Amino acid sequence: MAFINPDFMLGTETARTLYHEHAEKMPVIDYHCHLSPRQIAENIRFRDITELWLGGDHYKWRAMRANGVPEEYITGRRSSWEKFEKWAETVPYTMRNPLYHWTHLELSRVFGIDKLLGPSTAREIFEECNAKLALPGFRGQALIRKFNVEVVCTTDDPADDLRYHKMIAANPFGTRIIPAWRPDCAMAVERPSSYRQYIRRLEEAAGMSIGSYSELREALQKRHDYFAANGCKLSDHGLENFCSAPYKESEIESIFVKVLQGVAPDAGELEKFRSAFLHDQAVMDAEAGWAQQFHIGAIRNNNTRMFAEIGADTGFDAIHDLNIASAGHRFFDRLVQENKLARTILYCLNPKDNDVMMAMAYTFNDGSVPGKMQFGSGWWFMDHEVGMRRQMDSLSSLGLLSRFVGMLTDSRSFISYPRHEYFRRILCDMLGKDIEDGKLPESQLDFIGRMVEDICYNNAKRYFDF
Repeated sequence: MAFINPDFMLGTETARTLYHEHAEKMPVIDYHCHLSPRQIAENIRFRDITELWLGGDHYKWRAMRANGVPEEYITGRRSSWEKFEKWAETVPYTMRNPLYHWTHLELSRVFGIDKLLGPSTAREIFEECNAKLALPGFRGQALIRKFNVEVVCTTDDPADDLRYHKMIAANPFGTRIIPAWRPDCAMAVERPSSYRQYIRRLEEAAGMSIGSYSELREALQKRHDYFAANGCKLSDHGLENFCSAPYKESEIESIFVKVLQGVAPDAGELEKFRSAFLHDQAVMDAEAGWAQQFHIGAIRNNNTRMFAEIGADTGFDAIHDLNIASAGHRFFDRLVQENKLARTILYCLNPKDNDVMMAMAYTFNDGSVPGKMQFGSGWWFMDHEVGMRRQMDSLSSLGLLSRFVGMLTDSRSFISYPRHEYFRRILCDMLGKDIEDGKLPESQLDFIGRMVEDICYNNAKRYFDF
């Protein structure tokens, strides 16, 4: 039997029933990813499997470095074959890392290849994948459609003109591609030089000058409205921590002017500015009827030598270790007091914060929307089997798993959609085992099957109003 077989990761007969009769058939809603709208619009044809599989994939890059692969075979100038060969040599050593499962799921589901990847199969698999990538059915849009993806939300800066989203809307291919608002750059006042360059881009996009914080807020509101007019329904923020310091409007104006003059804010000023900025963004989202997402807890660019050599997002970020409870509760409480709390999904990167964040989210549910405040799926360093099980255990123990909006790819790769299958198999395995262990009633199998369908698809469709 092939390693990736119909019952992969389904440890009980009930788990197999839940997966094959309920989870497997559901479409995919990928409500947070980092796919390139340009590549989607232009229906990218990949040169080879190395470009598709290893280009920009810092998960694989970290594993290759850990396996002793020199950087020239990872982000350097070695040939496509040489890089792929080094990845193939690494794969057997990734056992019990999710990369081992993901690699073979992707080979099976995308290319129909059920051989295990390793040194002895590398050349054969490389050539077979490359031959298929030359076919029309393996271009970008076809790869998305292959996995029955109904909606994709990309991650887009407020200054983006959304030209590629408009191109896609004018030439639909069967999957809705929707922008999502990611205003992190508009908050990054800690780097005055690059921030002033960004403000010039934002001025051009908004068609107005920005010389004060109130004008920044006005420009962002204009862009927020523009995104909404182009189908946007949700925002996302990548943060070390929540920010909820008290501040006066006059202080924020003063800090902003100093930054435009090239003066970096001190730690206290930075915290106040971020607190004001995030609050104002949350109010915009609530008033627009959007959902908002907060990804909390990454510490970035820690290997400063490698950051200087090859830049950000290359595999040198890690899990932060902060106290998130106090600031998070203050942040959401203010929004509740003002009646400006949007539907919200919270993601943490540190497993120690699972129960903390879960309890935080459910403190602010108000009965207006099922699952209005959500504890989001396992993210980044937590989107492996153990991390997904921990996240769903916290969610089940302290809240309602049945209202969970489920999995997302959070990926730059066109072939990461088997991660939805991976999640669904884990979900069904958990519930199936609970039924067979007598922890859930077998008589409710029909209801549990519908719950699986909701978590895989229906909840997200309703929650985001897709």
